[in-house]
This record gives sequence, C-alpha cells and structure tokens, in this order.
Amino acid sequence: MSIFKKIKFPTAHTILFIISAVVCLLTWIIPAGQYDRLFYDGDSGTFEIQSGEDNRSLPATQDTLDELTIQIPIEKFKEGAISKPISIPSTYQKTDGQPQGIVEFIQAPLKGIMQSMDIILLVLIIGGLISIVNATKAFEAGIAWLAEKLRGREFVLIIMVTTLIALGGTTFGLEEETIAFYPILIPIFLAARYDAITCVASIYIGSSIGTLASTVNPFSTIIASDAAGINWTEGLNSRLVMLTLGLILCITYIIRYAQRIKKNPERSLIQDQKEEIEKMFMISGQSAATKLNGKLKLVLLVFASCFLVMVYGVSQLGWWFLEMTSVFFAGALIIALIARINEKQFVTEFMLGAKDLLSVAFIIGIARGITVLMEDGQISDSLLFYASELTSGMHKGLFINVTFILYNGLAFFIPSSSGMAVLTMPIMSPLADSVGIGREIMVNAYQFGVGLFKFISPTGILLASLALVNVGYDKWLKFIMPLVLLLAVLAMAMLTVGVYF
Repeated sequence: MSIFKKIKFPTAHTILFIISAVVCLLTWIIPAGQYDRLFYDGDSGTFEIQSGEDNRSLPATQDTLDELTIQIPIEKFKEGAISKPISIPSTYQKTDGQPQGIVEFIQAPLKGIMQSMDIILLVLIIGGLISIVNATKAFEAGIAWLAEKLRGREFVLIIMVTTLIALGGTTFGLEEETIAFYPILIPIFLAARYDAITCVASIYIGSSIGTLASTVNPFSTIIASDAAGINWTEGLNSRLVMLTLGLILCITYIIRYAQRIKKNPERSLIQDQKEEIEKMFMISGQSAATKLNGKLKLVLLVFASCFLVMVYGVSQLGWWFLEMTSVFFAGALIIALIARINEKQFVTEFMLGAKDLLSVAFIIGIARGITVLMEDGQISDSLLFYASELTSGMHKGLFINVTFILYNGLAFFIPSSSGMAVLTMPIMSPLADSVGIGREIMVNAYQFGVGLFKFISPTGILLASLALVNVGYDKWLKFIMPLVLLLAVLAMAMLTVGVYF
C-alpha cells in the first residue's frame, strides 16, 4: 500500500499528453471516414459541396436543400445564421486511413498552440494586468474591505458569482472568458475562509450549468436549432426549467461543501496545499494594513471596468479574442498611469505576470492539439456515424436517453459546442422524426450531453482553470463527480418528460 501512496497524480500537461497518445492509437483502430460537407458561399450565392478531394457547386435554393435531405430553411444560410460547413445526411463513406504516428504526436501540441494563439495571448495579457494591479496593493486593500463587509454572510458570494456567470453562459456562451475571473476572485474566496476549489467551483460550475441549459446562446442553442431546421424558441421552456433546477442544485452543492470546510478546514480536498495557494495569491494577515484610498479605488474601478466592457463587447458587439485582449492591455496601461508606475517597473511586473500564466497557456494549446489529431486522423465523423447507427430504430424513451449519453462521449472528441452542432444536428435530428419525437428535444439532448461533459472535460478549458490555482485534476474529479451524477439524473428525467409529455 505504501507504494501506491507514493504515486502522485500526473500534472495537467502529462494528462493531456497521455490522452493525445490514446487518440493517436484510436486513429489506428477506428476506421477513417467522412460525411460530405455543405458550405454557403455568400460571394457567389451558391452552395459548395466538399466530397473527399472533390468540390462542386449547386444553386443555393430550398430545392437543393430538399434534394440533399437537409431540412433547414435557405434563409438560415443567407442570413449567416449557419456560417460553418454542415454534414450532409446519408453521405458517410469510409476513407483511406490516416493513422497518426510519432511525428504527428509530437507536432500536435505545437499545431494546437498555433491554432489557440488568440486565447493564449488573452491569458498572457491578463497575467500581466493582474501583476500590475498587484503592484499597486489595490487587491490587498479591496479584499480586506470586502471580507469585512461579507463577514458572516460569505455564502452570498457563492450565490452571486455562480448565478451571474451562469447567466453569462446561458445567454452568450461565457466559457473561455472565465479564465479572466480566477486571479481576482480566488483571493476574495480565500479571504472569506473558503478554499480554492470553492472559487473554481463557483466560476466553472456556473459557466458549465449555464452552457448546459443554454437559452439564447448563439454558439449552441441557436446554431443547433438552425442546423436541426427548427426555431430556437422551440424547447425554450424546458431549458429554462433545466437552468433553474440545475442552478439551484449546483449552488446548494457548492455551499454545502464550502460551509463544511469552513467549519472544519481539515476536510478541504486541498488542505495540504493551503499555504502554497495562499502564498500564490498573497493572502496573509497583513491584508488590512493597506487602506483602500481613493487612488486604489480608481485602480479597482478600471480593473472591474475591463470585465464589464469585455462582457458587453462579446454579448452586444460581436467581439472576439483580439478585442477582449486589447481591453485588458489598455487597462494595464491606464492603471500604470493612475498608480504612477514607471516604465521599467511596468515592463518587469507585466512580464512576471505573463510568465506566471505561461503554464496555463501551454495547457490550452496542448488540449487543442488533441482535436488536431482527431481531425487529421478523420475519426470524428466515424464516431458520429456509428452513434447514429446505434440509436436508429430505438423506442423513443430509450432513444433520447442513449442519445444524451452518446453526446457525453462525443463531447470528448469534439469539444467545440458550435462544431458539435453543425456536424451532428443534420445527421441526428432526422432520427428524432423516425421515432416520433420533436427535434427540439434532440437539441436539448445535445445541449445537456455536451454541457454535462464540460464539468469533467480534460480537453476543454477545465485543466487550464485548475492550473491557475494548482489544483489537481484528481482532486477536482473527487469533488465534482457526485454533482455530475445528480445532474445526469436530472437531465435524463427532463428529456424523458419531454418525450412523453
């Protein structure tokens, strides 16, 4: 037994490399195959169809879609609601195998880093900004002030953070952007005598339950509904119920854990890392020594404004990573001027902050490399084909629950919710017709399945989030699995009710 106690769970980087190796092996086992893809070319006003190495053009009309058995209104393509290539039903064909070997295994994380450079740059700039704010002592003063205000009512922090982030997730897909919230919220949670897992849970679970029960999220709900050929408002009521019940369940689960470890810190899953984590975020008994004066209040106001501007830009102006990154970089410059940080100190502090998040940046790139291996190995479409074959002809109650479980599995191989929607909905939604259920229930099964897997997904943003606070993946699984099982039961109950009532 002593031998096993000495064995330590590997780092996030090693976990991802192990998964990459497994995926490489799968490309030698799972037959390669692809569906034909259809893409709308707005410049020429035609449909472009890619079938293997061949490309052909067809008139962009409803008749063309009907002939291809794609039950999506032509307006969805012309209005830009569907901008990515979609799979064409009944066109799957096996292709020559593309097994990924040693060279591809080595190159995959490098390709992943190159393809993820936008979010990696965002993470590094945020690291620099956090370091600049730390240098002003504004965090120390602000944390001491907030801890005093919340004394005896710290649980309100959990409810507020989880709910607000869930609202962001359900409306505009707040997910990768939550990386920006950890450095500022973790010290506040620690000052409230919670552990770092409580903070990670409030942020990450909030985002995950929001995306699981997306209501108007354009990156999942609307894309999936469009690809299924229905209006996004169909099935909205059941998603609202799922969001409400799921959010209550998640908040209750987090508060129970938080209150338990607050009464007895020894019960924290990361008690052995307490001093290490507090040192990382400069939590000590000296926080109250810095007074929250007018200058520091202005620094914190600028810092908070960066997030408000980011949220507004993403949700209302269609911003993406370049614009978000620019906001945080501008924020760092403005704060340096307010605090009168000289040029040399600014550069030194900014680079030190970026260096602190370099490990997180590499995790994001390595995770993306796994998707590169699956795409190059051409096994994603094969998995979709076998999944559709498995569910075909089932009784509707069994069908929808098996579909939900299959979407959990497919989410490992296709972590992008929008990518999953355009690839799978044209194939899976007609199966709903064949068993006599509404396509909106298929959209819900997709959302619940993909959303539930995000709670534990090693190929998404989770490992990067955990790395920010040096929390091991094994500790997270121990914390989250009971909640995942409860949410799975709730999701399956909601889908079953939807099928029969």
